[in-house]
Amino acid sequence: MGTTGQAAQVCTAILDELERAVVGRRRTLELVLIGILAGGHVLLEDLPGLGKTLIARSFARVLGLDFARIQFTPDLLPSDVVGATLYDQRSAEMVFRPGPVFTQLLLADEINRTPPKTQAALLEAMGEGQVSVDGQTRKLPEPFIVLATDNPIEYEGTYELPEAQLDRFLMRLRMGYLTTSDETAMLRRRVDRAGDYVQLSPVTSPEGVLAMRKSLEQVEITGDLLDYVMAIVTATRHNPQVQVGASSRGGLALLQLARGQALLNQRDYVVPDDIKQVAVSALAHRITLRPELWVRQVSSDDVMTKLLSAVPTPKTDPAARAGGRGQTRAVAG
Repeated sequence: MGTTGQAAQVCTAILDELERAVVGRRRTLELVLIGILAGGHVLLEDLPGLGKTLIARSFARVLGLDFARIQFTPDLLPSDVVGATLYDQRSAEMVFRPGPVFTQLLLADEINRTPPKTQAALLEAMGEGQVSVDGQTRKLPEPFIVLATDNPIEYEGTYELPEAQLDRFLMRLRMGYLTTSDETAMLRRRVDRAGDYVQLSPVTSPEGVLAMRKSLEQVEITGDLLDYVMAIVTATRHNPQVQVGASSRGGLALLQLARGQALLNQRDYVVPDDIKQVAVSALAHRITLRPELWVRQVSSDDVMTKLLSAVPTPKTDPAARAGGRGQTRAVAG
Protein backbone atom coordinates (compact mmCIF):
# COMPACT_ATOMS: atom_id res chain seq x y z
CA MET A 1 0.00 0.00 0.00
CA GLY A 2 3.03 2.22 0.14
CA THR A 3 2.86 3.29 -3.52
CA THR A 4 0.17 4.99 -5.54
CA GLY A 5 0.06 1.99 -7.90
CA GLN A 6 -0.77 -0.40 -5.06
CA ALA A 7 -3.36 1.99 -3.65
CA ALA A 8 -4.99 2.31 -7.10
CA GLN A 9 -5.29 -1.49 -7.34
CA VAL A 10 -6.98 -1.66 -3.94
CA CYS A 11 -9.36 1.14 -4.99
CA THR A 12 -10.41 -0.86 -8.05
CA ALA A 13 -11.05 -3.93 -5.89
CA ILE A 14 -13.11 -1.81 -3.47
CA LEU A 15 -15.26 -0.40 -6.26
CA ASP A 16 -15.78 -3.83 -7.85
CA GLU A 17 -16.96 -5.26 -4.52
CA LEU A 18 -19.28 -2.30 -3.89
CA GLU A 19 -20.89 -2.78 -7.30
CA ARG A 20 -22.08 -6.21 -6.20
CA ALA A 21 -24.63 -4.36 -4.02
CA VAL A 22 -24.92 -0.91 -5.64
CA VAL A 23 -26.06 -1.06 -9.27
CA GLY A 24 -25.41 1.66 -11.85
CA ARG A 25 -23.61 4.06 -9.52
CA ARG A 26 -19.96 3.55 -10.45
CA ARG A 27 -19.19 7.27 -10.74
CA THR A 28 -20.93 8.06 -7.45
CA LEU A 29 -18.99 5.27 -5.73
CA GLU A 30 -15.75 6.61 -7.22
CA LEU A 31 -16.46 10.11 -5.91
CA VAL A 32 -17.33 8.88 -2.42
CA LEU A 33 -14.13 6.81 -2.36
CA ILE A 34 -12.11 9.83 -3.54
CA GLY A 35 -13.63 11.86 -0.71
CA ILE A 36 -12.64 9.20 1.82
CA LEU A 37 -9.09 8.99 0.41
CA ALA A 38 -8.82 12.78 0.66
CA GLY A 39 -9.64 12.58 4.36
CA GLY A 40 -13.03 14.24 4.15
CA HIS A 41 -16.75 13.78 4.71
CA VAL A 42 -19.39 13.38 2.01
CA LEU A 43 -22.93 14.74 1.76
CA LEU A 44 -25.30 12.68 -0.41
CA GLU A 45 -28.19 14.94 -1.35
CA ASP A 46 -31.00 13.51 -3.43
CA LEU A 47 -34.51 12.13 -3.49
CA PRO A 48 -35.56 9.34 -1.10
CA GLY A 49 -35.14 5.74 -2.21
CA LEU A 50 -32.14 6.19 -4.51
CA GLY A 51 -29.68 4.11 -2.48
CA LYS A 52 -27.92 6.70 -0.31
CA THR A 53 -28.15 4.62 2.87
CA LEU A 54 -27.15 1.46 0.99
CA ILE A 55 -24.02 3.21 -0.28
CA ALA A 56 -22.99 4.24 3.26
CA ARG A 57 -23.52 0.76 4.72
CA SER A 58 -21.71 -0.88 1.82
CA PHE A 59 -18.66 1.35 2.21
CA ALA A 60 -18.42 0.54 5.92
CA ARG A 61 -18.47 -3.18 5.15
CA VAL A 62 -16.02 -3.15 2.24
CA LEU A 63 -13.55 -0.82 4.00
CA GLY A 64 -13.67 -2.94 7.17
CA LEU A 65 -14.73 0.00 9.34
CA ASP A 66 -16.81 0.18 12.51
CA PHE A 67 -20.22 1.55 11.57
CA ALA A 68 -22.89 3.56 13.37
CA ARG A 69 -26.07 5.19 12.12
CA ILE A 70 -27.92 8.19 13.50
CA GLN A 71 -31.45 8.83 12.28
CA PHE A 72 -31.73 12.60 12.64
CA THR A 73 -35.14 13.74 13.92
CA PRO A 74 -36.50 17.10 15.18
CA ASP A 75 -36.30 15.96 18.83
CA LEU A 76 -32.67 14.71 18.64
CA LEU A 77 -30.36 16.34 21.21
CA PRO A 78 -26.61 17.05 20.90
CA SER A 79 -25.97 14.54 23.71
CA ASP A 80 -27.69 11.88 21.57
CA VAL A 81 -24.91 12.40 19.03
CA VAL A 82 -21.70 12.97 21.00
CA GLY A 83 -22.60 11.34 24.32
CA ALA A 84 -23.05 12.64 27.86
CA THR A 85 -21.63 12.39 31.36
CA LEU A 86 -23.98 10.40 33.61
CA TYR A 87 -23.98 9.45 37.28
CA ASP A 88 -23.11 5.81 37.90
CA GLN A 89 -24.81 4.66 41.13
CA ARG A 90 -22.61 1.59 41.47
CA SER A 91 -19.34 3.49 41.48
CA ALA A 92 -20.80 6.77 42.78
CA GLU A 93 -18.92 8.58 40.01
CA MET A 94 -19.73 10.59 36.92
CA VAL A 95 -19.06 8.40 33.88
CA PHE A 96 -18.93 9.47 30.24
CA ARG A 97 -21.17 7.44 27.95
CA PRO A 98 -19.94 7.90 24.36
CA GLY A 99 -22.51 8.59 21.68
CA PRO A 100 -22.72 6.99 18.23
CA VAL A 101 -20.24 9.55 16.87
CA PHE A 102 -17.47 7.42 18.40
CA THR A 103 -17.12 5.17 15.38
CA GLN A 104 -15.11 5.03 12.16
CA LEU A 105 -17.88 5.49 9.60
CA LEU A 106 -20.95 7.41 10.73
CA LEU A 107 -24.12 7.51 8.65
CA ALA A 108 -25.90 10.77 9.49
CA ASP A 109 -29.24 9.89 7.93
CA GLU A 110 -31.48 12.80 6.88
CA ILE A 111 -29.23 15.28 8.63
CA ASN A 112 -31.49 18.21 7.70
CA ARG A 113 -34.36 16.87 9.83
CA THR A 114 -32.72 17.99 13.08
CA PRO A 115 -32.37 21.58 14.39
CA PRO A 116 -29.10 23.54 13.86
CA LYS A 117 -28.09 23.06 17.52
CA THR A 118 -27.91 19.29 17.05
CA GLN A 119 -26.35 19.63 13.59
CA ALA A 120 -23.64 21.78 15.19
CA ALA A 121 -22.76 18.92 17.55
CA LEU A 122 -20.98 17.35 14.58
CA LEU A 123 -18.90 20.42 13.68
CA GLU A 124 -15.95 19.74 15.99
CA ALA A 125 -16.04 16.01 15.22
CA MET A 126 -15.97 16.59 11.47
CA GLY A 127 -13.43 19.40 11.55
CA GLU A 128 -10.95 18.14 14.15
CA GLY A 129 -11.71 14.46 14.77
CA GLN A 130 -12.52 15.05 18.42
CA VAL A 131 -15.41 15.79 20.78
CA SER A 132 -15.43 18.16 23.77
CA VAL A 133 -17.92 17.35 26.54
CA ASP A 134 -17.92 18.95 30.01
CA GLY A 135 -14.57 20.60 29.40
CA GLN A 136 -12.81 17.38 28.40
CA THR A 137 -11.68 16.59 24.85
CA ARG A 138 -11.86 13.04 23.55
CA LYS A 139 -10.32 11.84 20.30
CA LEU A 140 -12.45 9.94 17.82
CA PRO A 141 -11.29 6.67 16.21
CA GLU A 142 -9.23 6.87 13.02
CA PRO A 143 -10.26 7.08 10.33
CA PHE A 144 -13.40 9.05 11.16
CA ILE A 145 -15.73 9.50 8.19
CA VAL A 146 -19.20 11.05 8.05
CA LEU A 147 -21.48 10.08 5.17
CA ALA A 148 -24.57 12.23 5.54
CA THR A 149 -27.82 12.08 3.58
CA ASP A 150 -30.01 15.09 2.91
CA ASN A 151 -33.55 15.16 1.50
CA PRO A 152 -33.81 18.31 -0.66
CA ILE A 153 -37.50 18.14 -1.60
CA GLU A 154 -39.25 18.34 1.78
CA TYR A 155 -39.41 21.63 3.66
CA GLU A 156 -41.84 20.96 6.50
CA GLY A 157 -39.96 19.60 9.52
CA THR A 158 -36.54 20.18 7.97
CA TYR A 159 -33.75 22.64 8.76
CA GLU A 160 -31.40 23.87 6.08
CA LEU A 161 -27.75 23.10 6.81
CA PRO A 162 -25.83 26.21 7.91
CA GLU A 163 -22.94 27.31 5.69
CA ALA A 164 -20.42 26.35 8.40
CA GLN A 165 -21.78 22.81 8.43
CA LEU A 166 -21.85 22.54 4.63
CA ASP A 167 -18.25 23.72 4.46
CA ARG A 168 -17.19 20.79 6.66
CA PHE A 169 -18.23 18.39 3.90
CA LEU A 170 -15.41 17.84 1.45
CA MET A 171 -17.92 17.22 -1.31
CA ARG A 172 -21.63 17.09 -2.03
CA LEU A 173 -23.04 14.54 -4.47
CA ARG A 174 -26.38 14.43 -6.25
CA MET A 175 -27.07 11.07 -7.84
CA GLY A 176 -30.32 11.32 -9.81
CA TYR A 177 -32.38 8.41 -11.08
CA LEU A 178 -30.84 5.27 -12.52
CA THR A 179 -31.09 4.69 -16.23
CA THR A 180 -33.87 2.33 -17.28
CA SER A 181 -31.40 -0.45 -18.11
CA ASP A 182 -29.58 -0.09 -14.76
CA GLU A 183 -32.85 -0.08 -12.83
CA THR A 184 -33.99 -3.20 -14.69
CA ALA A 185 -30.66 -4.85 -13.85
CA MET A 186 -31.19 -3.95 -10.17
CA LEU A 187 -34.64 -5.58 -10.22
CA ARG A 188 -33.22 -8.66 -11.97
CA ARG A 189 -30.49 -9.03 -9.34
CA ARG A 190 -33.09 -8.84 -6.58
CA VAL A 191 -35.10 -11.64 -8.19
CA ASP A 192 -32.03 -13.82 -8.80
CA ARG A 193 -30.60 -13.64 -5.28
CA ALA A 194 -33.97 -14.28 -3.56
CA GLY A 195 -33.08 -11.98 -0.68
CA ASP A 196 -33.02 -8.32 0.23
CA TYR A 197 -29.31 -7.85 0.86
CA VAL A 198 -25.96 -8.76 -0.71
CA GLN A 199 -23.30 -9.98 1.70
CA LEU A 200 -20.22 -7.92 0.89
CA SER A 201 -16.68 -8.86 1.93
CA PRO A 202 -14.08 -6.50 3.43
CA VAL A 203 -11.41 -5.54 0.90
CA THR A 204 -9.24 -3.50 3.24
CA SER A 205 -9.03 -2.42 6.89
CA PRO A 206 -8.87 0.83 8.89
CA GLU A 207 -5.08 0.64 8.65
CA GLY A 208 -5.39 0.13 4.90
CA VAL A 209 -7.59 3.23 4.54
CA LEU A 210 -5.05 5.31 6.46
CA ALA A 211 -2.24 3.93 4.28
CA MET A 212 -4.14 4.84 1.10
CA ARG A 213 -4.64 8.35 2.45
CA LYS A 214 -0.91 8.59 3.03
CA SER A 215 -0.17 7.43 -0.52
CA LEU A 216 -2.30 10.31 -1.81
CA GLU A 217 0.46 12.68 -0.67
CA GLN A 218 2.76 11.09 -3.26
CA VAL A 219 0.54 12.30 -6.11
CA GLU A 220 2.30 15.27 -7.68
CA ILE A 221 0.66 18.47 -8.86
CA THR A 222 2.60 21.11 -10.80
CA GLY A 223 2.61 24.82 -10.10
CA ASP A 224 0.49 25.75 -13.10
CA LEU A 225 -2.21 23.34 -11.95
CA LEU A 226 -2.14 24.89 -8.48
CA ASP A 227 -2.70 28.21 -10.26
CA TYR A 228 -5.59 26.57 -12.13
CA VAL A 229 -7.16 25.46 -8.82
CA MET A 230 -6.84 28.99 -7.48
CA ALA A 231 -8.27 30.47 -10.69
CA ILE A 232 -11.40 28.33 -10.26
CA VAL A 233 -11.78 29.26 -6.59
CA THR A 234 -11.20 32.95 -7.33
CA ALA A 235 -13.76 32.85 -10.14
CA THR A 236 -16.45 31.82 -7.64
CA ARG A 237 -15.73 35.01 -5.67
CA HIS A 238 -16.13 37.34 -8.64
CA ASN A 239 -19.03 35.74 -10.47
CA PRO A 240 -22.04 38.13 -10.62
CA GLN A 241 -24.43 35.28 -9.84
CA VAL A 242 -22.60 34.34 -6.63
CA GLN A 243 -23.16 36.26 -3.41
CA VAL A 244 -20.48 34.46 -1.37
CA GLY A 245 -17.68 32.53 -3.10
CA ALA A 246 -15.74 29.46 -2.05
CA SER A 247 -13.47 29.66 0.99
CA SER A 248 -9.81 28.69 1.23
CA ARG A 249 -11.01 25.34 2.54
CA GLY A 250 -12.66 24.90 -0.85
CA GLY A 251 -9.31 25.28 -2.60
CA LEU A 252 -7.73 22.67 -0.33
CA ALA A 253 -10.65 20.33 -0.96
CA LEU A 254 -10.33 20.72 -4.73
CA LEU A 255 -6.59 20.03 -4.53
CA GLN A 256 -6.94 16.82 -2.53
CA LEU A 257 -9.91 15.54 -4.52
CA ALA A 258 -8.02 16.09 -7.76
CA ARG A 259 -5.14 14.03 -6.38
CA GLY A 260 -7.62 11.31 -5.44
CA GLN A 261 -9.06 11.35 -8.96
CA ALA A 262 -5.57 10.97 -10.39
CA LEU A 263 -4.95 8.00 -8.08
CA LEU A 264 -8.14 6.30 -9.24
CA ASN A 265 -6.96 6.86 -12.82
CA GLN A 266 -3.74 5.02 -11.88
CA ARG A 267 -1.51 8.07 -12.13
CA ASP A 268 0.80 9.66 -9.57
CA TYR A 269 0.44 13.12 -11.08
CA VAL A 270 -2.57 15.39 -11.62
CA VAL A 271 -3.78 16.54 -15.04
CA PRO A 272 -6.33 19.35 -15.66
CA ASP A 273 -9.13 16.86 -16.32
CA ASP A 274 -8.75 15.46 -12.77
CA ILE A 275 -9.54 18.91 -11.41
CA LYS A 276 -12.49 19.38 -13.75
CA GLN A 277 -14.03 16.03 -12.81
CA VAL A 278 -14.27 16.90 -9.11
CA ALA A 279 -14.67 20.70 -9.16
CA VAL A 280 -18.49 20.82 -9.06
CA SER A 281 -18.72 18.26 -6.25
CA ALA A 282 -16.00 20.09 -4.30
CA LEU A 283 -17.20 23.68 -4.67
CA ALA A 284 -20.90 23.94 -5.61
CA HIS A 285 -22.11 23.55 -2.01
CA ARG A 286 -19.61 26.17 -0.79
CA ILE A 287 -21.02 29.05 -2.82
CA THR A 288 -24.11 31.12 -1.96
CA LEU A 289 -26.16 32.28 -4.92
CA ARG A 290 -27.92 35.63 -5.13
CA PRO A 291 -31.56 35.41 -3.93
CA GLU A 292 -33.07 36.14 -7.34
CA LEU A 293 -31.53 32.91 -8.69
CA TRP A 294 -33.44 30.83 -6.15
CA VAL A 295 -36.70 32.20 -7.56
CA ARG A 296 -35.58 31.21 -11.06
CA GLN A 297 -34.61 27.75 -9.69
CA VAL A 298 -31.01 28.06 -10.81
CA SER A 299 -28.85 25.61 -8.81
CA SER A 300 -25.34 26.14 -7.54
CA ASP A 301 -24.30 23.07 -9.56
CA ASP A 302 -25.48 24.79 -12.75
CA VAL A 303 -23.60 27.99 -11.90
CA MET A 304 -20.46 26.07 -10.97
CA THR A 305 -20.53 24.04 -14.20
CA LYS A 306 -20.86 27.20 -16.31
CA LEU A 307 -18.16 28.96 -14.31
CA LEU A 308 -15.78 26.02 -14.72
CA SER A 309 -16.13 26.09 -18.49
CA ALA A 310 -15.17 29.77 -18.53
CA VAL A 311 -11.85 29.34 -16.66
CA PRO A 312 -8.97 28.76 -19.14
CA THR A 313 -7.46 25.28 -18.92
CA PRO A 314 -3.66 24.96 -18.69
CA LYS A 315 -2.10 23.57 -21.87
CA THR A 316 0.99 22.06 -20.25
CA ASP A 317 1.69 18.33 -20.03
CA PRO A 318 2.19 17.34 -16.35
CA ALA A 319 3.45 13.91 -17.42
CA ALA A 320 6.51 15.47 -19.04
CA ARG A 321 7.51 17.01 -15.71
CA ALA A 322 6.86 14.02 -13.48
CA GLY A 323 10.35 12.61 -13.71
CA GLY A 324 10.88 8.99 -12.83
CA ARG A 325 7.20 8.14 -13.20
CA GLY A 326 7.38 6.18 -16.44
CA GLN A 327 5.77 3.00 -15.14
CA THR A 328 2.68 4.77 -13.79
CA ARG A 329 2.30 6.86 -16.94
CA ALA A 330 2.34 3.70 -19.02
CA VAL A 331 -0.59 2.31 -16.99
CA ALA A 332 -2.52 5.53 -17.49
CA GLY A 333 -1.86 5.64 -21.21
